[in-house]
Amino acid sequence: MCDKRFTQRGHLKRHSRTHSGAKPFQRRSLNKHGKRHTAENVHLCSQCKKQYSSQNHLLQRHMNIHTNRHKCRECGKCCQDSSALARHVQSHSGQKMFQCTVCGKRFITSGHLDEHSRTHSGEKPYKCHLCDKAFSQSGHLDTHTRVHTGEKPHKCSECDTHFSDFSSLCRHKRSVHSNTKPYRCPNCGKLFKLNHQLKRHVRIHTDAKPYSCRHCSERFTWDYQLKIHLLKSHNEGTWFTCDICQMKFSSKQQLAEHIQRHD
Repeated sequence: MCDKRFTQRGHLKRHSRTHSGAKPFQRRSLNKHGKRHTAENVHLCSQCKKQYSSQNHLLQRHMNIHTNRHKCRECGKCCQDSSALARHVQSHSGQKMFQCTVCGKRFITSGHLDEHSRTHSGEKPYKCHLCDKAFSQSGHLDTHTRVHTGEKPHKCSECDTHFSDFSSLCRHKRSVHSNTKPYRCPNCGKLFKLNHQLKRHVRIHTDAKPYSCRHCSERFTWDYQLKIHLLKSHNEGTWFTCDICQMKFSSKQQLAEHIQRHD
């Protein structure tokens, strides 16, 4: 089926189920999953409010994230256990041993490759039980579920802002409370706080146009350019109109800035 290798027979058996679709523990897994939605879910992380079922050892492993027990010396990230730390440390080495057979893209861990492979297959095995949305990664489902619950368990230690996922908290800390700029442009040397800021900047040097119109052959460097094109050329989207002078704008932010000029 594939050429993936394992050091233990049990790991191979578990992996084989990804090809066969077998779910030998379906009833037990369903019962365990159901506890997430009932009062039986009594194990709660005191730091981030993440919930666990009766398997208390999972909570104990999770608590290591909030301590310095398995801390990366390179970036300070805390991991659940020594194995997770070893996998994380590999990310600093730059070695990408796992390659996608479809597009050739390489990854540091097999888990990242598995997640990437779903972009080709379109597989979204993680389904929200409150709406019809489905996701390719379990973490994305966890974050989405908080849209329904309104839960924002990740609090900034520098201010009173709360976030629904940990990555948003990290971005907030780097952009608002830190002067560190670890992302350097390879073309001009300009530094940025966030990786997506660097990616947007690099387009200035490469003339990349990643945003394409689905109605015609036009391509654009920035998403707002595509949005304006769709509005003007294909009558797709919503204009935001000033009630005072009837001038139209492609975003609420532009309209709000314009209205201030009338004050």
